[in-house]
Amino acid sequence: MFTRLNKIYHEFPRLFWVVVIVSFIDRIGGTLLFPFFALYITQKFGVGMTQAGILLGISSLFGLIGSTIGGALTDKFGRKQLILFGLVFSAISMLTFGSVDNLSALYPLMVVVGLLSSVAHPAHDAMIADILPEKQRQEGFGILRVVGNLSWIIGPTIGGFVANINFFYLFVIDAVVSCVVAVIIFRSIPETKPEAHEHEESESLWQTVVGYRVVIRDVAFMAFMVAGMLMLIVYQQMYGTLSVYLRDSHGINPSGYGFLMTTSAITVVLFQFWVSRLIKFRPPFLMMAFGTIFYMIGFALFGVVTVYVLFALNIVIITIGEMIVVPTSQALAANFAPETMRGRYMAIFGLSWAIPSTIGPGAAGYILDNYNPNLLWYIGGALCALSVLAYYALHLRLGARQQFAPAQKEGQPLPAASD
Repeated sequence: MFTRLNKIYHEFPRLFWVVVIVSFIDRIGGTLLFPFFALYITQKFGVGMTQAGILLGISSLFGLIGSTIGGALTDKFGRKQLILFGLVFSAISMLTFGSVDNLSALYPLMVVVGLLSSVAHPAHDAMIADILPEKQRQEGFGILRVVGNLSWIIGPTIGGFVANINFFYLFVIDAVVSCVVAVIIFRSIPETKPEAHEHEESESLWQTVVGYRVVIRDVAFMAFMVAGMLMLIVYQQMYGTLSVYLRDSHGINPSGYGFLMTTSAITVVLFQFWVSRLIKFRPPFLMMAFGTIFYMIGFALFGVVTVYVLFALNIVIITIGEMIVVPTSQALAANFAPETMRGRYMAIFGLSWAIPSTIGPGAAGYILDNYNPNLLWYIGGALCALSVLAYYALHLRLGARQQFAPAQKEGQPLPAASD
């Protein structure tokens, strides 16, 4: 095991590992607070989940706008400046959140925080795409997923202990972590934005924003986005709707749901390296279809099984798909983008997550409240099946292009280029 990890370490550039370590520290801070934010709102202000959900929805809605702006700014001004801005703003906003005593003040605060906190998101993905060559991006994003899941194992455990003492300390710790990460990035990570080619004219900010037309007119990329949204509107139910369904339909308490989420995180930590190494030699759109099949099976079975052990098995099935789909989709999105437009492509790619997270919970809640709750999971399985077909169609249409070719094992000839 140690030999394999040592080999992986030496295969990637040092700068990538600096980014990985920084990402881990930053996510520890985020996972200290995020799982308890709704609990904080409902407890401090004495409101129900409906109002807490509205506040979180406002943040997500304005996050769509912020991410879109951030993609253009990333391509215009670079990655590092946007990331540093995001971290400093995060520290200030967290301290502000912890200090607010009036519920009405949270609404405009959510608008501002949702808008500005998302500005740096495309810069993070663009930086990884800058650092890693195409053949390593899929595996690189997989490594970041392992780091993210490690933080989910550690952060909420510490956060729960701190929250029992004082919720405000969670905001303070997250702010301190953001400042520490900002200092490390400022001192240790250079700007990674590719330099403009000689004699190439610099775009104005307006031209950079207008460049989104190129992304939107990329029919293949937009088809990839639609396929992803079909699947993600189902996948995201695992992190909200599922807990309510398990409690109301099967009497499973929050701690039982929490164990299911821990099972998912541990599965990723144990097997993501191996899965990433295995799938990088296979056609990426086929891998997206294959991974989504696991989503289709796992989510549809929630409407069938009734035993806790089988719910845990469903989570493992979904997590297998997740280990295939998430890093592959991130690498594909980066490979679609010309190097001068990575920020804008990654910003639009972020909408494939943000749009489902905006409309998915409300739609799922309507089904749970008005119909047989199992219908939600049958519809989810059907949507995943449509996504599988869409990814397979993309494989047939785009799979031969050089930019989407899988990594080659040593000694294998490179595939012929294709338009």
